[in-house]
Amino acid sequence: MNIEEIKAQLSRLESLHSAFEARFPALYSEKDRESLLETIKALHAVSREKLEVSSSLYREMSGIGSHAEAQAKELYRNEHQMKFRLEELLSLLSRDDYDARMKLETTMERLVQFHRVYDYAVRKALGELMGEVEGMALLAEGEKEKKVPAGIMEELRKIKTLEAELDTLKRFLLRLYLHPGDVHKVEEALRDWHSRGLLWVEARNVEKLSGVENAGEILEGLALIGVVEKKMRGGEGVYRHRSYSSG
Repeated sequence: MNIEEIKAQLSRLESLHSAFEARFPALYSEKDRESLLETIKALHAVSREKLEVSSSLYREMSGIGSHAEAQAKELYRNEHQMKFRLEELLSLLSRDDYDARMKLETTMERLVQFHRVYDYAVRKALGELMGEVEGMALLAEGEKEKKVPAGIMEELRKIKTLEAELDTLKRFLLRLYLHPGDVHKVEEALRDWHSRGLLWVEARNVEKLSGVENAGEILEGLALIGVVEKKMRGGEGVYRHRSYSSG
């Protein structure tokens, strides 16, 4: 594993993400179809490069530890989703038929909703990965081609995990204090999905039903305090209320 190469890839992704986020608000101000198309083409070009770098990074991080690998996978998954959503819009804007015009607004809304969690998720993953890699660089300094002691790396991973969980819990408690109704809506929406026969529910489905932005943040907090259960499926967290557990 080339730590310097991984650091370079992370720096490149941070730079590309900043460029992407600087361009994205233009979507809200474009008034005509042609301008909108050009803006999305520009975003798609950056997105395509981000996906290529994140794919390479994911391959590099595979096998070095569960937390780092999970963050690299999460980063890749979000970049793949963003590229796919932009390509949906490009496909619709390349046509001028009735069906395309009808679908355009809905597809734009889905992109905007996804972007609300995308920026946070990408920055979080990049920050945590950079922390992991900096730790590896310190331990590996002056010891080329030698493995970092597994015990030390495991302790570093535990510390990073605890820091991430504490950060999640702080955000959850703040929302519980400022907007307690949001927490109740999210919990009720999760139960509602269960009553419809869906045992494990994605955060975006809970957000759609509850109308609460960043519902995943609340679900993560509820998972930490034991109100809901969480597992990973296809690189994405899914949730189940404990009142619906099989025991």
